[in-house]
Amino acid sequence: MSACSANADRTPSREHLDWPFFGPEHRDLVRNLDEFITGGGLGAIDHRDADAACKALVAKLGAAGFLRNCVPAAYGGASDAIDSRALCLIRETLAYADGLADFAFAMQGLGTGAISLAGSEAVKTSILPKIARGEMISAFALTEPGAGSDVAAMSSTARRDGDDYVIDGEKVFISNGGIAGIYTVFARTGEAPGTRGISAFAVFADTPGLIVAKRIETMAPHPLALIRFDNCRVPASQMLGVPGEGFKIAMRTLDIFRPSVGAAALGFARRALDEALVHARSRGMFGATLSDLPTAQGTLGEMATAIDTGLLHTARTAWRRDVQKLPITREAAMAKMSSTENAQWVIDQALQLFGGRGVVVGEIVERLYREIRALRIYEGATEVQKLIIGRELLKAAAKK
Repeated sequence: MSACSANADRTPSREHLDWPFFGPEHRDLVRNLDEFITGGGLGAIDHRDADAACKALVAKLGAAGFLRNCVPAAYGGASDAIDSRALCLIRETLAYADGLADFAFAMQGLGTGAISLAGSEAVKTSILPKIARGEMISAFALTEPGAGSDVAAMSSTARRDGDDYVIDGEKVFISNGGIAGIYTVFARTGEAPGTRGISAFAVFADTPGLIVAKRIETMAPHPLALIRFDNCRVPASQMLGVPGEGFKIAMRTLDIFRPSVGAAALGFARRALDEALVHARSRGMFGATLSDLPTAQGTLGEMATAIDTGLLHTARTAWRRDVQKLPITREAAMAKMSSTENAQWVIDQALQLFGGRGVVVGEIVERLYREIRALRIYEGATEVQKLIIGRELLKAAAKK
């Protein structure tokens, strides 16, 4: 893929900011981010070197103050607690401009979400302010070669040895693997069978025994790696929460960030729709333009409806967490599933409207087509979201 500048020639529609889910602080945040992007704040983004691009983007987003939304106010954050609506709006806006910009922002939050939730004061103080300033890059190390969606099958271990834990095992598809300064690592400590015997740790990249074993190339370039832990000794003080609490911490972290995955997907979808609208109005066809054809009009209408459906799911979920202070496990799964699936369909329709031009490398819709696909998998594949929704429904029915 060739080098490209951040796409600042368009900004997405902002009609949904008037919905009751959002407040004036959210509208101000988006306005500031729009001005940052259109003013060239993201700079030139070279997708041929994802490592360098993400390092530069983290530094720029940190210097501009947007990474403050990834940590609590006590550690340099923008609000007392991480605000899910802010995360969603930032990710939607960045994804509209460029997928790597969204990735760079999102991983700063996901990678340290467990630290914000359960780290000791010393751990939080040593890590979170640097994350907020863009001076340290973070990673979330949960997935394993033999245990993707099935976390209970995790085989990485952490055994207590005096004042330390010794971690052994492998993690795969780790975003920011190889460039992160801090990894949130989950390993089996054995307090109980299954997910109840997993603990979480903050592990610095320079810890002996943490090995970047293999870099992984994907269809949409991102920093990804297979990480190996070989007799990796970590102070017990760097455990997050208490022994055996790791799975709960991971799920609480994912609940916060899953709606924002949907928001990023919708940012991609909005860009695809806008590109399709411009193309349809200018593409000559059968003595008129593509936009004059009823079939094209119908497709555009369905695309817009699919985007709004996902937006409503996502905004409601974030509002429920931020304002109502209610559990969002079911709602987050719905938002993630509906938004990513709808976005995939919208982008596919946009590419179809472009015809042969849509599959040309370097076209925006071609890039979006590759970028959207992973969002239906990471942080829980669509099939896992369906299971979560079904289980939560059954739990609620059993209480009636």
